[in-house]
Amino acid sequence: MADDIDMHLGRRLRRRRRLLGLTQQELARACGVRFQQIQKYECAANRMSAARLWQLSEALEVPVAYFFEGLSEIRAQSRMREDGGEVFSRKETRDLVRAYYQLGERPRRRLLDLAKSLNGGEAEG
Repeated sequence: MADDIDMHLGRRLRRRRRLLGLTQQELARACGVRFQQIQKYECAANRMSAARLWQLSEALEVPVAYFFEGLSEIRAQSRMREDGGEVFSRKETRDLVRAYYQLGERPRRRLLDLAKSLNGGEAEG
């Protein structure tokens, strides 16, 4: 299964190629590969080597770092989804959520503010 990083790199590749108005065939020719290889990179079926990223960055007139822009945020979101899945599978969490939603709106807000203050976070209004 494609990794988040490979999917991100593929999306960035496709976005830049389209922005420049290049076809997959034209980009492939510039990098010395077949257009099917570009297709596979864009859909994250194949991974890009460091050398290939360099070639692509040259052909697309961007620094190699372009492909990695925004990746930290995507990885953080992925980790939160993974962590959240574990947390919400616990009976304690499900019981807490049920009890929370049985409260009225004002007590829920106060409980949320209390929980945030205990965690050292700022209470949002």
